[in-house]
Amino acid sequence: MGSACVKVIKYFLFLFNLLFFILGGVILGFGVWILADRSSFISVLQASSPSLNVGAYIFIGVGAVTMIMGFLGCVGAVNEVRCLLGLYFAFLLLILIAQVAAGVLFFFNMDKVKREMGSIVTKLIRDYKDGQEDSLQQGWDYVQAQGKCCGWVSFYNWTENADLMNRTTITYPCSCEKKGEDGSPLVKKGFCEASDVNGTLSGNGTQGDNNPEQWPVYQQGCMEMVQSWLQENLGTILGVCVGVAVIELLGMLLSICLCRNVHSEDYSKVPKY
Repeated sequence: MGSACVKVIKYFLFLFNLLFFILGGVILGFGVWILADRSSFISVLQASSPSLNVGAYIFIGVGAVTMIMGFLGCVGAVNEVRCLLGLYFAFLLLILIAQVAAGVLFFFNMDKVKREMGSIVTKLIRDYKDGQEDSLQQGWDYVQAQGKCCGWVSFYNWTENADLMNRTTITYPCSCEKKGEDGSPLVKKGFCEASDVNGTLSGNGTQGDNNPEQWPVYQQGCMEMVQSWLQENLGTILGVCVGVAVIELLGMLLSICLCRNVHSEDYSKVPKY
C-alpha cells in the first residue's frame, strides 16, 4: 500500500478516535444520569428493575474505557505505533462486546420491567405519605404532572391510599391536578384540598367525605404514557448503540490496515507525560 494511502488511513483513524472520545463521554453521561436522577421517572424505573442499575454501570464503564481508548487510538494513529494500535484493536473489541451485552440486557428485560412496574407504582401510590421527602414519591409526582395523568390504570388507584381517603374534605394528589394552558410548570407534591368543591358524602359513607368523583384531577392513568415513553427511549438507546458499534467496527478495520502497513516504529515520537 502506498504512503499516501497510509496517511489517509492514519488521519481517518485519528478522526474516528476523536469521535470515539466524544461518544464515550455521551455514553458515560447517560449511565451517570440513570444512577443520579432522583427527581423524575428514572428513579421509579430503578426501583422496579435492578437490571437497570447493572446496565447503567456497564454504560459508565464502557464510556470511560471508550474515552481512554479514543485518546490512545489518536496517539497510536498519529505516531504510527503498532503496539498502541494493537492494544486499541483489542480493547475496542472488548468494548463492542460489552455494548452488545448491555443492549441485549436492556432489550430482553423491558417486558419484565413493564410487568414489575405496575406492582411497584401501585404499592407506591398505596403507601404515599403527604409531606414525606422521598425520591420515589417525587419521581412519581413528576410523571403525573408532566404526563397529565393520574394513578397507574386510572385515578381510582389513589382510592387505595388510606391516608388520602380518610380525609374529611375533598382532598386529592396535587400532582394530578388539572391545569390550564397557562398553568404553573412547577410540580406540586403531597395532597391538596379542593377549596371550591362541596365535600359532601356520597354513598354509604365508608370513605368519609372525600369523594374521588369530585377530585379536580386527570382521570386517565399513566400506564400507556409510561410504556410508550419506555418504547421510544429504548429505540433511541438501541439506535445510539448500533451507531457506535458501526463506528467501532470501522475503527477496528482502519487500525488493522494501518497496523499491517507500519513496518518500523519510532517510540521517540510518542509523547512522554
